[in-house]
Amino acid sequence: MAHISQISSFLSRVLIFLALCIILFTNPTLALPALKLNPLQDFCVADLQATPTNSGFPCKSQVTSEDFFYSGLNTPLNTSNPKGIAANPANLLTFPGLNTLGISMYNVAIAPGGYNQPHSHPGATEAGVVIEGWVLVGFLTTNNTLYSKVIGPGDMFVIPPGLIHYEGNVGKTQCRLLTVVADDLPSEVGVPHTLFATKPAIPNAVLMAAFKADSKTIDMLRSKFTT
Repeated sequence: MAHISQISSFLSRVLIFLALCIILFTNPTLALPALKLNPLQDFCVADLQATPTNSGFPCKSQVTSEDFFYSGLNTPLNTSNPKGIAANPANLLTFPGLNTLGISMYNVAIAPGGYNQPHSHPGATEAGVVIEGWVLVGFLTTNNTLYSKVIGPGDMFVIPPGLIHYEGNVGKTQCRLLTVVADDLPSEVGVPHTLFATKPAIPNAVLMAAFKADSKTIDMLRSKFTT
């Protein structure tokens, strides 16, 4: 009986430990700083000449000071395109020193009347500051609430992780802003292109039901993103 009691006590402690792990690792507000995972090395400058794996690029064997500095954000931007927007990225592929550091930066210019289409960065927070001009920034929550504001030089904004958002130039001159995304190579999901430019295409019946529109309207919208 004593042996059975010891086993029962041991199982009880295991279950309590597992319950605590589940609570801590699924509720960020309760996680302890000591449980945060840190990389095993100070940095891992990506070797872009090597073949990437599922784990990303391997680290460079020979690292210099130049690997931690980048001048590409000051390249002139040309907004004379159909979207009226241009950007210089400082991400893993252009600035290998950012590898594994969870951050990237973009110098963005938008022509008057131009808009960055509604999009999202899955799992990544975005923040930015306006350098020139006037920018309309907005984002949508998962309960379909819109938060938006027109901001000017020196004003900062933040987009919570993964939410659909947009930026547009509402001034009379080109605007420019610097943005930061909490990912060294953030993915971007553009809402219009995701719906209308997929290959193979989403069936018309699905989009007709979603937008309460007829097939002719769906074909017209799709043509604007597939030509």
